[in-house]
Amino acid sequence: MTAPLIGIDVGTSGVKAIAISPDGEVLATADESYPLSTPHAGWSEQDPEDWWRGAEACLARLPEGPVGLSGQMHGLVTLGAGEQVLRPAILWNDQRTVAECAEIEQRVGLERLIALTGNRALTGFTAPKLLWLRKHEPETYAQIRHILLPKDYVRLRLTGEHAIDAADASGTLLFDVAGRRWSEEVCQALELPGEWLPPAYESTVIGGAGDQAAAALGIGITAPGPVSVVLGTSGVVFSVLPAYAPDAQARVHVFCHAVPGTWHAMGVMLSAAGSAAWLRDALRADLQTLDAEAGGWAPGVEGLLFAPYLAGERTPHADANARGAFTGLSVRHDRGALWRAMLEGVAYGLRDSLELLRDLGVQPEVGRVSGGGARSELWLRIVASVLNLPLERTVSEEGSAFGAALLAGVRAGVFADAAEAVSRCVRVRDRIEPDPGWAAAYEHGYDRYRTLYPTLRPLEENQ
Repeated sequence: MTAPLIGIDVGTSGVKAIAISPDGEVLATADESYPLSTPHAGWSEQDPEDWWRGAEACLARLPEGPVGLSGQMHGLVTLGAGEQVLRPAILWNDQRTVAECAEIEQRVGLERLIALTGNRALTGFTAPKLLWLRKHEPETYAQIRHILLPKDYVRLRLTGEHAIDAADASGTLLFDVAGRRWSEEVCQALELPGEWLPPAYESTVIGGAGDQAAAALGIGITAPGPVSVVLGTSGVVFSVLPAYAPDAQARVHVFCHAVPGTWHAMGVMLSAAGSAAWLRDALRADLQTLDAEAGGWAPGVEGLLFAPYLAGERTPHADANARGAFTGLSVRHDRGALWRAMLEGVAYGLRDSLELLRDLGVQPEVGRVSGGGARSELWLRIVASVLNLPLERTVSEEGSAFGAALLAGVRAGVFADAAEAVSRCVRVRDRIEPDPGWAAAYEHGYDRYRTLYPTLRPLEENQ
């Protein structure tokens, strides 16, 4: 009998792990949470030892089998000569590196940076964090001998191996994404030692991928066609590209996919289900009650709009200082109206990403939806209608951990390749169609939504 396949996802709030059969049946799951540290405004850090403790605890509750790894992207783990952790890891949602991003684009040149890495310098990426350490914590910087991303620190503790996959390495801003190798040119321009970087492999060789690529694989996105729509803490619209083709303005990210020889583009908004979590706590009500009350309001909520920029934004506005807002409030609006406006505002933010992907030639006929927000039937109807795209949910809701388990199976030879893993294990559960009665209201709403950011930007600059 073939051993179960194990997938571990090292997330921001905790580790999630899964054991599946070679036919995709979920045999067992486990999860462990851990804290997030915000020592200063805009900072976001975690202790890598928490990731390892969480992974160990999850593995102890699962059967033994080949292990694949997924995890939060961009986070910087710094190790000394004895492989000791030098400081807390700086995470993907940390915003302290605005000055360093400008320095990188000046040193490399914006056009050249986009051509090489598929992206512009953003605060969440790994390279700006290294420059920040060099300037602000020179004693720590001087001790660095190795750097790793979060899931790859877990790999080091699990196997003793320094390694990374091309998909996750793409988010460091130090990777030649077209060539699928570390960029000597960028490292030299930034004066960063290339020997700090772990060897890079294809995801199927090393059994690992960044969380978005793994999640896309876990819902069957292996080639151009369907797009992945993620309603997690962040919101993502993700599509495999026929060839490496960065957006000239880098408004969407272009990374290597977990399938060898392929690339993907994705738009990322920083507060999707994160907006829902914030508003639910502020309104002090449960999700079912809020959805029911929101369902009593018509699309457009009588002009009420929500700008979902609670933690800055990436796509399409690379602006760490962007902030959220409700506009168009009237005395008629109650908490159900606020909730529906939030659901619609996030959907409009996803629409921004989809339109940019269409500019790159992506022509989807269906989306595969995942993430905690996908459990809301009302939200799915809204998103499908705003995107004008049918949405499918798959049987497994384990996302990145499921994709990591599939990669473990490819590495172990259970599947010939990623396409076979998907064909054997990924199954569609249901389909949500756009509501034609909502279409006109949401086209008008999206037109209004697109004016929000440029209108609010001068207020943010003067705060």
